[in-house]
Amino acid sequence: MKNVLSIVVFLLIGLSAFAQNPVTPVRTDSLKKTKIKTPPKDGFTVRADVDSNVMVPYADVREEDVYYAKRIWREVDLRDTINSVLRAEGAKLIDILLEAVANEELTVYSNKDTTAGKLLEDNDSFKIALTAQEALASARGLTEGMADSTTGKIADPTLRKLRSEEFMKYRIKEDWILDTKRSIFEPRIVGIAPMKMVEGNWQPVFWVYYNDARELLSKKRMVNPGNDASTLSFDDYFVRRLFSSYVVKQTNPGNKNIVDMLGLTDPKDIRKLQESEAIKKTLADFEQSLWEY
Repeated sequence: MKNVLSIVVFLLIGLSAFAQNPVTPVRTDSLKKTKIKTPPKDGFTVRADVDSNVMVPYADVREEDVYYAKRIWREVDLRDTINSVLRAEGAKLIDILLEAVANEELTVYSNKDTTAGKLLEDNDSFKIALTAQEALASARGLTEGMADSTTGKIADPTLRKLRSEEFMKYRIKEDWILDTKRSIFEPRIVGIAPMKMVEGNWQPVFWVYYNDARELLSKKRMVNPGNDASTLSFDDYFVRRLFSSYVVKQTNPGNKNIVDMLGLTDPKDIRKLQESEAIKKTLADFEQSLWEY
């Protein structure tokens, strides 16, 4: 009985002593959040650009092996759903080109005689290189000088604000070649030109020599609506012929485009599209005639 009383007394003394000592709260000062040095990744995979991409070079073609060649000019309309990826927000082709020009990473060429200000007879032959300032000025264009309400004097034209949404077409100059060594009939893009509406007509603002731009375009990722994990580059888009286009000109003695050859007054005349499809069919028929089955 004495042992039981001793144990009870011991427990009561221990509890009273514990109650007199307040529990020290845990300090939270040492649990400060670690400062985030880099922003978190927005999603499982995020590919802004494809810097690791290596440009796939064209196969070497000797002039002696080219049995047949045909030069074609075609236009890519960005209002066409297939081509709308070229004007996707945050990945516009025109923004990529103009940024490279501004940083002097890409040389572009004039379609005008910079001295006389007139269109060159061969206005897509890469004869006159533009400085970065000249190229950007050509892309922006000039506003018409306004007349002063008091003196009537017309002010000098000024550069317009650059608006990427104005560039809704691209003109492509390409050569279709038959390489007898590889037994391949294929197109090679020679140049590409962004176009904008000038005085009621679509006109190139400058020309880009495509081989010079391939390395740049191969590292710029496109927006692929069908697959967010795609690493499709702008170079892939053009080399793989993923765009939709219509022919506006082929080599001819008069060096005229389809509209001028047919004597059309309306650029939207259906005969323009019919002639474009006829030229495409001629190329397809030529390729078909090369092989025997």
